[in-house]
Amino acid sequence: MTKHELNEEPQPSANPSVVGRFLDMPNDSIFKTFAVAILLCLICSFFVSMSATVLKPLQIANKELDKRKNILAVAGIPFTNETINQAFDQIDSRVVDLETGEYTEVVNAETFDQLSASKDPEYSVDVASEIDIATIGSRSRYAVVYQINDANGDLEKLVLPVRGYGLWGTLYGFIALHADMQTAAGLKFYEHKETPGLGAKVDNLDWQAQWDGKKAIDSNGLVTVSLIKGLVAPGDPDAAKKIDGLSGATLTSNGVNNLVHYWLGDHAFGPFLNKLRNSRG
Repeated sequence: MTKHELNEEPQPSANPSVVGRFLDMPNDSIFKTFAVAILLCLICSFFVSMSATVLKPLQIANKELDKRKNILAVAGIPFTNETINQAFDQIDSRVVDLETGEYTEVVNAETFDQLSASKDPEYSVDVASEIDIATIGSRSRYAVVYQINDANGDLEKLVLPVRGYGLWGTLYGFIALHADMQTAAGLKFYEHKETPGLGAKVDNLDWQAQWDGKKAIDSNGLVTVSLIKGLVAPGDPDAAKKIDGLSGATLTSNGVNNLVHYWLGDHAFGPFLNKLRNSRG
């Protein structure tokens, strides 16, 4: 080593700032490794949060569009992806007070979220275990129903939101009734966790088609339609009140049975349907 090299003083860093000193650290430094990892996490979190904020209006719009598609489908109203909103214009959304069975304007039918309300103490009621056959725990005091009127403005069909526990989780859907408020027009689920090929047969179009024309409620307001074990025999005198059971999915069949009986019964839409039916003579 030369004399010059021995007397040479260390050169100051070209990057005297905090960032400069950080960049000058060895790449295998524990501090630098953790700092880079934390920085990447913060950057990713920022972009995820920003994306969620930017996409939220689109997600809300898509959710509303999907709800409309399912209501139109269960009501038997033809539509295409381009005409969903146009087809939905013939549907009148109204709010029902489930306690009184009367229409109400306490909440806005266009913005009211029945599922969220079912968890809000101000807008919900607990369902007593002895009547909670659908296993929902609590329900909203109010519900949005969807009326389809004919060319003269008379009620033609009514679509009601329903939910209840199946095998693996809650099934969410809509049931439609004809103008007599006794005959089913359709049943369709838009969300569930049932087993593919078994309980998920609730999505089968042939099975769904069975509901149209079934006697769901009798003249006394009692719910009469039920899923049976096996297939409905063609000559069965009670065929008008029976639906084919879901093969290999007894618990899902029971769940569908229970939710239909709960929501059409005395502790949910029953009082409203009775008043509506009586008002029509």
